[in-house]
Amino acid sequence: MLIFIALATLLTAVIVWVSYRLWRAFKRYTIDQGKSPQKSLPSVTVCIPARNEMHALAGCLERVLASDYGKLEIIVFDDSSADDTSILIKSFAHAGVRFIPGPPLPDGWLGKNHAFEVMADEASGSYILFMEVDTFIKPTTISQLVGYMTEKSFDMISVIPGRNDAWRLSVLFGHLRYFWQLVLSSAKHPAAASSLWMIRRSVLMDKIKGFEVFKANVEPESQIAEFLGNSYQCLVDNDTLGVTYEKKWLSQVETSRRLLYPLFGHTPLKALLGLLLLILLNVPFFTILYGALFEWTMVQAMACWVLFAFMAIYGVYVGRLWPRGWWLGGLLWPVVILQELLLYVSSLWGYATGTITWKGRPINTSASKGDAIVINK
Repeated sequence: MLIFIALATLLTAVIVWVSYRLWRAFKRYTIDQGKSPQKSLPSVTVCIPARNEMHALAGCLERVLASDYGKLEIIVFDDSSADDTSILIKSFAHAGVRFIPGPPLPDGWLGKNHAFEVMADEASGSYILFMEVDTFIKPTTISQLVGYMTEKSFDMISVIPGRNDAWRLSVLFGHLRYFWQLVLSSAKHPAAASSLWMIRRSVLMDKIKGFEVFKANVEPESQIAEFLGNSYQCLVDNDTLGVTYEKKWLSQVETSRRLLYPLFGHTPLKALLGLLLLILLNVPFFTILYGALFEWTMVQAMACWVLFAFMAIYGVYVGRLWPRGWWLGGLLWPVVILQELLLYVSSLWGYATGTITWKGRPINTSASKGDAIVINK
């Protein structure tokens, strides 16, 4: 009983900590009202890396082309796709979309980062907006982002996307990547989203010197955000911004294996702490399951309270990013957190065995450590 009381106390402390961190992140990373860009509009280059993206690219480009922003350049980099992605990109040439065929990938580079480097060199805009093909925007999104950046004098912003799609497996059992981004964020290690992020071209090319230093890093946007400090801001999607994404469940699994280990610190000690945290979060459900199968005691009753508390927290998170399914999100917490534990173990194993990939290409896991990157200020 003493062990359970200690465990229940620890779980209660985790509940309070997670609740506070999530509340603070939502408060810090929210635009309260629409922003209007300055009369003298800075030019923006939208850069989209693509590799075997026939399923989503057309919808992405159509939404970017529908933007109400006046000074826009659009570049799409085809990273040696095996399907007809290049043909699809070229079909948008009449609308002003620039097609850049990807050269052979240089040694030591992650494909996506090399695409960023090439597109940044080609970009002519004062701002560069990097976005993934499974990210969708509203016609006013770019105007809102530019207005916010110019008003606040930020050098970089990123947007944690919401979900606006149907009741599908990829939504109901989505990974917790952005949940952890928000809960674990701090002034030193701010949340940063790869789905959509925008940066001043002069800062990226002149101050940071492009992506050379990040060539093997799985989250270059996070390292740039940390380097920029107070001149960077993360935002959480809302109706004003209109940034959403649709990613298949298997694609989310690949993303989780690639990002979970680095997200929890990319060191053995932090990896162990992350593993213990995820095991701890699964304890209430299995305690209740044991009671249902064998013997129901006060222990199971207290486990119910802890489980319901976490379901409520997750329901609030889901309601912020996928309002239509907040209630179901809360109910699915036991399944989602068990899935997250399994994905985290898979991520640890993948980095230990060197089997982590991105778009079918192996990642040099020994060179992808975010904390090994140093930029000379």
